[in-house]
Amino acid sequence: MKKSIFILLAVLVGGFLNQVDAQGRRGLRINEVMVANDSNFIDDYGRHNAWIELYNSTYAPMEISSVYLTNNPAEPKKYPVPLGDVNTKIPARQHVVFWADGEPNKGTFHLNFKLTQGQDNWIGIYDANGITLIDSITVPASLLPNTTYARRLDGEGEGIEAWEVRDGSDTYYITPSSNNKIVDTNKKVEMFAETDGNGFGLAAMAMIIVFSALLLLCICFYIISRIGSKVSRRNKARSHGMSAETLTGRQTVQTTDHDSGEEIAAVVMALHEHLNAHDKESTILTINKVRKSYSPWSSKIYSLRELPRR
Repeated sequence: MKKSIFILLAVLVGGFLNQVDAQGRRGLRINEVMVANDSNFIDDYGRHNAWIELYNSTYAPMEISSVYLTNNPAEPKKYPVPLGDVNTKIPARQHVVFWADGEPNKGTFHLNFKLTQGQDNWIGIYDANGITLIDSITVPASLLPNTTYARRLDGEGEGIEAWEVRDGSDTYYITPSSNNKIVDTNKKVEMFAETDGNGFGLAAMAMIIVFSALLLLCICFYIISRIGSKVSRRNKARSHGMSAETLTGRQTVQTTDHDSGEEIAAVVMALHEHLNAHDKESTILTINKVRKSYSPWSSKIYSLRELPRR
């Protein structure tokens, strides 16, 4: 029975992790493509070949060793990205380049198909099941040699409006394994510099965030302590065979209506003198500690004999 439950839990956890991984792969995007490469970017063998740049648009690392790349929608599993290569894990918001040279024996990032100049080239990425299309693009036949078809912004936008042709000029630069748009400034930093030159607003915002987090932490600890107290009280009541409400009422009566220390001491002394049974096992007395540490019974100013007066 325990073994069956363990197997079931393992299957459920594995399915959950696969689902999370699949959701992460939905952020994989085709980012830039060069069909005819005569004198541009070279591969790890020093050769010019067509290339496809993929981009991880999520804010977490992405393992792509289980996806498929293809140039034919009728063959969704044309090139499976191999397992076991550490370079198939793309860091957050980063790029990786695949070479469309038709020579997969050269390594993980060399595809088993080529792109054809002078005709439309459809490129697609399929998920590990070979059915779910993650992203696709049709590179136009009019694309000239040493030019790329790229997204205006990395991994953003849908449709042809999000794409543009880049010829390598100062305005439309080609960026394999790099951002399609190089950002030199940060608009938020510039805004703070203009509106809050001394940094008082930023300091106040930081303190508000810190104090809010501390307040939330205090509330969480308070709730946890209340829950722990209720659980402890319920367990104690269960051990005494009564309800938690009854036990709470009894404790309230005991704490508010208990005898004082002086009264308990008087009763003990009376029983000791009358029955001489204080040390017998049949008579057990429990003395509660009083809140007041001072007691006249133990004070030196009260003695059995008064000092003589002159």
